[in-house]
Amino acid sequence: MSDYLAQSDPGKRILRRCDELAAISRPGAGVTRLYLTDEHRAAMVLVAGWMREAGMEVHADQAANVIGRYPPPKGDGRYLLTGSHIDSVIDAGKYDGPLGVITAIDCVATLHRDGRRLPFGIEILAFGDEEGTRFGTTLIGSRAVAGSLTPRDLAITDTEGVSVETALRIFGLDPAALPSAAHQREDVLAYVELHIEQGPVLEQADLPVGIVTSISAQIRKIVTLKGEANHAGTVPLRLRHDPFLAAAEMALALEKIAAGIPDAVGTVGKVDVRPGAVHVIPRSVTISLDMRARSDAMLRQLTSAMDGEIARIAKARGVEVKVEPLLETRAAPCAPWLMGQLDNAVKKCGIKPLHLPSGAGHDGMAMIALGPIAMLFVRCKAGVSHSPLESVEAADVTVAARVLRDFIDNFVPEKS
Repeated sequence: MSDYLAQSDPGKRILRRCDELAAISRPGAGVTRLYLTDEHRAAMVLVAGWMREAGMEVHADQAANVIGRYPPPKGDGRYLLTGSHIDSVIDAGKYDGPLGVITAIDCVATLHRDGRRLPFGIEILAFGDEEGTRFGTTLIGSRAVAGSLTPRDLAITDTEGVSVETALRIFGLDPAALPSAAHQREDVLAYVELHIEQGPVLEQADLPVGIVTSISAQIRKIVTLKGEANHAGTVPLRLRHDPFLAAAEMALALEKIAAGIPDAVGTVGKVDVRPGAVHVIPRSVTISLDMRARSDAMLRQLTSAMDGEIARIAKARGVEVKVEPLLETRAAPCAPWLMGQLDNAVKKCGIKPLHLPSGAGHDGMAMIALGPIAMLFVRCKAGVSHSPLESVEAADVTVAARVLRDFIDNFVPEKS
């Protein structure tokens, strides 16, 4: 630990560790580190080692989350939770998730170096799955901690047909013991997460950090359309039952509906066409729907209208349709009293606090079931994320680390 802290600039030492963690990846253009894979296991080992060096008690739970605890002086009491996730999308950047974990570890490392314990405990969570890249759902790690995973979640399969339950067993974990990962609300003071913004607002405002007001609600679905495969040259257009054209029309309908609702967005990110031959009218098409809005009511408006369009288009084009839910999360507002404490920490760095919503999903959407949440955003270059081009400046990370450390040092629990 002395070697690590010998670098006096927090931003530089944190980014050096981000580079080290990013090297644990499936080969490719960026970082690919999926849940319950060999890469995930190697990342868990590395992060656990950093936590131990920082003076923390470390264990992995039955959902493959790595958890480091820095107890209060008497060894018991309530905990302030922080951290983020260590999984990634395909060909990701280095900072989405890991920056929050590594910065939190840095804060505890400096506390430990100074021989300081706080009146409350600090727990850092390195969640194994937030992105949902492997299984199509999301927040498996934080939902396990929040106690909100369901049997349906465990039955979801990856592209190879391996279920979450089976993948946990292969990884050496016991799905039946997943309830042991759940925390109790009475043990949690709050959850605060540092994360890159994944948007351009802070850069446009020329600010290194910002304070999140809420995390948007989101729903993910899989739509499967079945038509009639046939020769591409012999069947007139008027006699076809083409599921791909139905899917394309649904994608355009989603765009139109979302455009009519403030701050709502809709995305078709995956398309699977079968049999996938140039000269064959498709037999079946599967598409994903990702729908988000800043409030639960707006999301209901979006999804209700889209459900109607799916049924209408399928009927008009004479194709069978099946809709399967993947994920539904409610909007997660950040607690004003936590935002106020982040405001104070930001002001101490000589920076004007900026409040902004998060359109991206985060682990706080699950963790809010355990207690109040807050988020600190860090500026990223051009707002680019989920890409190898994802970039942050060491100077901004230094500011963010100092804000988080000040927030922890001066944290005052909510009065009951």
